[in-house]
Amino acid sequence: MARSRLRVVLGGALAVASFAAGFVPARAQNAAIDDLNGKIFDAKMMQQTFAGGLRHCSELNGSNFYFQPRDRVLNLEDYHRSLDNLALQRVFNPETHKPWNQQDADARWTEVQQEAVKDQANCALVASLPDLQKKLQALQQQAASSPNPQNKK
Repeated sequence: MARSRLRVVLGGALAVASFAAGFVPARAQNAAIDDLNGKIFDAKMMQQTFAGGLRHCSELNGSNFYFQPRDRVLNLEDYHRSLDNLALQRVFNPETHKPWNQQDADARWTEVQQEAVKDQANCALVASLPDLQKKLQALQQQAASSPNPQNKK
């Protein structure tokens, strides 16, 4: 009876040691692979959803934004002046069905500033796709060539 308990305790200790030695790096490696797969998925989705803007990535540097309805790149400062003029002249705003006012112009200005940052990030994500794929391939090769206690039975 004492021997069987000793075997259980020793077996448990060996299991913990083998877990610490073998499974943790494998799990960390799998987590890194999963993370890279997620980033690659995001980049591929961005290629599809931001296809029109990708042609203009050289211009989307934070001072311009992609205006999808007209398939154009607009300069933020020029757009800001236009918004101020719309508010000053009280031009009809089709979104609110009222004339433009300064609050509408300020709200739209905030939106396009955020859009410029987002467009720049979208271009960077898609541009990183080949590097992400190379990193994934290297990790997968490393995982396949490393001794894995899970595969040995």
